[in-house]
Amino acid sequence: MDRGEGGHADRAEVPRLVQRLGRHEADAPARLQPAGPRAQGGRAGRAGRHRVEGGDLGGGKRARAACGGCICFEDEAGFTRRPPRGRTWGRRGHTPVVTVSGRRSGRLSVAGLIAMRPGSRTRLCHRLRTHPSGKGKRRSMSERDFIALVDGVHQLVKAPIVLVWDRLNTHVSHAMRELIAERAWLTVFLLPAYSPDLNPVEWVWAHVKRSLANLAVMALDRLEALVRNRLKRLQYRPDTLDGFIAGTGLTLDTLTSP
Repeated sequence: MDRGEGGHADRAEVPRLVQRLGRHEADAPARLQPAGPRAQGGRAGRAGRHRVEGGDLGGGKRARAACGGCICFEDEAGFTRRPPRGRTWGRRGHTPVVTVSGRRSGRLSVAGLIAMRPGSRTRLCHRLRTHPSGKGKRRSMSERDFIALVDGVHQLVKAPIVLVWDRLNTHVSHAMRELIAERAWLTVFLLPAYSPDLNPVEWVWAHVKRSLANLAVMALDRLEALVRNRLKRLQYRPDTLDGFIAGTGLTLDTLTSP
């Protein structure tokens, strides 16, 4: 989106990026909104969850320059050797118990990205990073990890990208702003605060973690192999990915240049 001298987005220049597409029905209109000053008390609430706020990370880029490009949703999740708890069968009066190690044994971070484009198959891309246990070691992904995922998707789709993600500190840091500004093909919008239901990648994590429920893993590399396997299965199920997008209530329309 364009910015005037005052640093505010020109509302007349911002197209409706997310609207109605035949395969994605929604109960309420959903659209990207420009960044700019908001009245007090205008923070995102549950009544406005079907609206996506425009971020201020575009750096003077026009949103309409993304016409014909991909809209991508990104999110991240963490996995450890302690499995997600799920329901299972058991004898009456005997609670099933899964024994796991109580020692810290590292962490697996995963960044996932769903790329959607009218007329094309919905794609799921991901990037994994293992974090060995140890005091003072990083246990999450850095700005370089996230931007490497976006660069890979850009090479895959060969089109401009409109990226929608949450307000994680790594997403809005000064280093990330500089990385975004270096990429003319990338436009970024921020989701409203506390609105995971607007991000279809959250459904991916729920799907993966449900398949790993009550599964005791003895080694971090084994956990990484299992997560990769679950994500690869979803990559071959575009209809399931479309269902994740439909579950957010967001819809997509083809953009046209003015």
